[in-house]
Parts: sequence; structure tokens; C-alpha cells
Amino acid sequence: MTTPAATTSRAPAGGLATLRRLILYVLLFALVVIAASGVSGLLERLFRASSVLVIGDPASLALPMAFTLIGGPLALLLWWFAWRRLDDAAERTAAGWGLYLSGMYAVSLIIATTSLLNLATAFIDTQESQWQSPLANGLVWAAIWLWHRWMWKHPAKPSTHLEDVRTILGSVFGLLLGAGAAVAALSGLLDVAIRGFPLSAVVEPWWYAPVRSLVWAAGGALVWWWHWFREGGRHFRTGLADVAMIAVGIFIAGIAALGGVGVVVFVLLRLAFDRSDPVNLLLEPLAPAISAAAIGAVVWRYHRAVAVTRSTETRRASLLVTSAVALAAAASGVGVVVNALLAAAVSPLAGGAARTLLLGGISSLMVGGPVWWLAWKPRHQPRTAGEIPPGRRIYLVAFFGVSAVVALITLLVTGYRVFQYLLGDVSGGSLVDRIRAPLGLLVAAGLVAGYHFASWRHDRTLLAAAAPAPRRVIDQVTLVSGYPSGILDVRALARGIAEATGGAKVTAWLRADDGTGLPPSSAPAPGSPVAPPDDVIQQVTAAVADVTAPHILVIVGPGNRLDVVPLAAPPPDMGS
Repeated sequence: MTTPAATTSRAPAGGLATLRRLILYVLLFALVVIAASGVSGLLERLFRASSVLVIGDPASLALPMAFTLIGGPLALLLWWFAWRRLDDAAERTAAGWGLYLSGMYAVSLIIATTSLLNLATAFIDTQESQWQSPLANGLVWAAIWLWHRWMWKHPAKPSTHLEDVRTILGSVFGLLLGAGAAVAALSGLLDVAIRGFPLSAVVEPWWYAPVRSLVWAAGGALVWWWHWFREGGRHFRTGLADVAMIAVGIFIAGIAALGGVGVVVFVLLRLAFDRSDPVNLLLEPLAPAISAAAIGAVVWRYHRAVAVTRSTETRRASLLVTSAVALAAAASGVGVVVNALLAAAVSPLAGGAARTLLLGGISSLMVGGPVWWLAWKPRHQPRTAGEIPPGRRIYLVAFFGVSAVVALITLLVTGYRVFQYLLGDVSGGSLVDRIRAPLGLLVAAGLVAGYHFASWRHDRTLLAAAAPAPRRVIDQVTLVSGYPSGILDVRALARGIAEATGGAKVTAWLRADDGTGLPPSSAPAPGSPVAPPDDVIQQVTAAVADVTAPHILVIVGPGNRLDVVPLAAPPPDMGS
């Protein structure tokens, strides 16, 4: 009676501990945010002027004071309670503590970094700089970031649980911030070089905006370097690290690079064949496109080199992601080209818009097509099952599914517009004008879906041809031995037959005679040698290899006798 009661009392302990940690860390997170908001508000008032602290707005002063004087002590008290419990290793490895530490670490890092960078760029301005708020926020949240990093790296209470989450979040944030700001800085410089000084140069010097972006790029690069190299983010071999590297360093960077190159080609094509707009307007997207292509290519190339040092799955995934981005660009180009050709065919007078649309599709196709060809290598597809790389079938199914859904939606849209036209709605122009956009997308999606479905069928055929033939399973074996138990170990023979038949149930019997109707002798007859057990097992295995019945009868001995008889179930009308 004691054991069930003890079991019942211990059963909810895990659930109660999880609930307790959830409430504790959610409250701690909220109190830390509240206290930080209050302290930063008071510091901002202190930095502005001593008169504003009291005379400015008493109502607005009450909120930061309440947050600071009430939320601050409560946050410290709750943290002290949680910190004491971290002496237990189970508390340090609990999901609640790891999630709290990772979430607060990421939030404090983002707010502190952006506030300090706002502070650094606040002085690059011709007008009065507003540095008080960024300084207050930066100091408070930088202190919170240092505090949580100290808890993360504490020598007596280290928190290695979800360590990769904190490191990867920091590196991803720094990479996105630094790369985006670098694109903006380079774009500002190139725009001046290509189009001359902007109109805003009469308000402030033209180099103010690039310098501000350069400061942000340096800050983002520092955050990324700190987490990627100093904290060892590049050495993590977890699934999260690989996914983040491929998603940000290859997928997003690849989109930026290919998109930038596509816009550059589009601008050049318009300069050569379509000058319907002023040259200054045509050149407007050139600088951002060149910047995005250059920075995106650098980021993509670096992470592609890192992916080569990882596992085979990671290397293959990086190639598949590159192929997916390029294929999406090429497919959209095909759709736009079909759309433009239909527009030119139905409205020859509106040649300018159709020509611009056509050049846009050609530029996407010119950029995405070669990159997809190099990444996917359609002329070197697998010829055997062993050549099918990991992840290829998932890629094929995913692309086929997405393109099939797009094709279905565009088919419905096309049908809707056709029926709308046939029912007499004349507000949407001609039939071709109505359907040319969804029809172009339908053609592109259909081509992609058809190609990937054919590739998937090809791989399935290779795998089916290389797959071993389905092994026949013998369910039951009845073994009848004609050897006396002292001459042949029947149990060893039964075990050998069970292994040879893939685990069939073996029922062993001994004959009550010697095969001639006489009682069996205790020793072998002179001149009739008895085969060793290994030879008998090999003979039985070879004999049952061609048997297809689920139940067989095996008669071994006496002498060299070996009979394998497949058995069938009795007819249903046969009496017992």
C-alpha cells in the first residue's frame, strides 16, 4: 500500500517543477524589463537637465519612478531566489532557465547595440543632437547584457544549456545588422558617384548618411565577430547552427546577391533598349543593386566556404538552397517574359510598358538560369541509386509541391477571369489582357513542377531497381530429426534454422523410429556417417531458400536424409 501512494505523490513533481519555473522566469523577465524601462527613463531626465527632472512633467515622472522603485527591488528579490536554486544542476539544465537566459540575453543585446549606435550617430548631424535617450537606454541595457553574460559564464554555476542558441542569435543579429548597414553605406557612396550629389546635400553634407550607415555596419560587424569567433559560434555543430548559417548566410545572402545582379542587368538593358524614362531615373536603382550584389556575394561566399567544412548534409543543403533561389529567379523571369509577349501581342501600341516588362523578365532569366545550371548541374544527374545525394528527394518533393500549389492557384485565377469575360464583364479589357499575368505564372510553375516531378520519378526508379528484393518470411518451421538426441544437438539445429529463416518459430520433434519402422539405436550404425551440425544447418538453409510457404516441414536424418515439405492450411470445410 505504501508504494502506490509514494508513486502518486511523486508523479506530479515534474509537472509542478516545470510550472513553477515557467511562472518564475516569466515574472523575472517582465520585472527586469519593467525595472530597466524605469531606470532608463530616470537617467534620460537626469541627462537632459536638472529642472526637467522635477518641473518638466510630474505625471510622466511618476511612471519611471514606480517602475524603478517597485519593479527594481522585486526583480532583484526574484532573481536572488532563482539564483540560489541554480546550485542544483537540474535547475541549470532546465528548459525554463535556458529560455529565460537566452531571451533576455538577445533582447538586452539588441536594445543595447541599437541604442549605443544611435548615440554614436546622433552627433553626425547639423541639427541639435538627441543623445540623452540613446545614452540612457544604452547604459541600462548594456549593464543587463553584461549581467546575464556573467550568469551564463559563471564558473560555479555555468549555464551550458541552450548555449548555442544565445551564440547563434547574437551572430545572426550582428550579421544582419552589419550587412544591411554596409549595403546602405556603399549604396550612398555609389549613388553619388553614379548620379552626382543628391538634393538633400543642401540640407546637410552628402557624406553624413554614408558615415552613419558605416557606423552601424561597424557595430553590427563587431557583434557578429564577438559571437562568431570570440564566443565560438563557428565551432558549433548543432542543427540550429547549421540551419541559421544556411538560412541567413546562404539563403538571404543569395537572394540579396541574385536580386542585386538582376536589377543591375535590368538597368543596363533599359539603358540599351528602353530609354522611355529620364536617365537619372533609370540609374536610381543601380547603386543599391550593386551594393546588395557585392555585400550579398561576400556573405554568401564566406558561409559557402564554412559549409564545405561541415557535414555532408550541410554541404548539400547549401547547394540546394542556392539552386532554389536561382530557380525561383529564373522561373519568375519565364513568367514575366510570357506576360510581356502576350501584352505586346494584344496591344502593339503600348510597346513601352511591354518592352520594360520584357526586359525585366529577361534580366531575371539571365541571372537565375546560369546560377541554377551551375548549382543543380542538370547534365550530371544521378545514374545509380548510390549517386543520389542526401536531401535531393526532399528538395524535389518540396519544389514540386510549391510549384504545383502555385500552378493550381493561377489556374483558378485564369479560369475565373475567362468566365468573367465570357459572362459579359467588359471593365477588364480583352481576354488576353485579363489572363496574361496569371497565365505567365502558370506556365512557369507548370514547367518547374513538371521538371521536378520527372526528376523525382527518375530517382524513385533508380532506388527501386537498387532495392533488395523483399525477403520472404517463413513464419513457422516444424523440424523432425531422425537422429537420436545424443548424436545431434537438436536445439542447436533449431536455433540455426531460426536464424537462417529470419526468426521463424521452430518446433522440434524427434522421430520415434529410425526411418525403417524399428526403434532408434543409441549410436550411429556402422558405415553411415552423421553430418556435423554446421553442415546440416547449411544444407537446411540452402534447401529452404526457394520455399515460399509460410509453414514448412523439415525432416533431417537419419543418415543423409533431408526433406523440406511446404505445408498449406487445411480447407475451411475440413472437420477437426
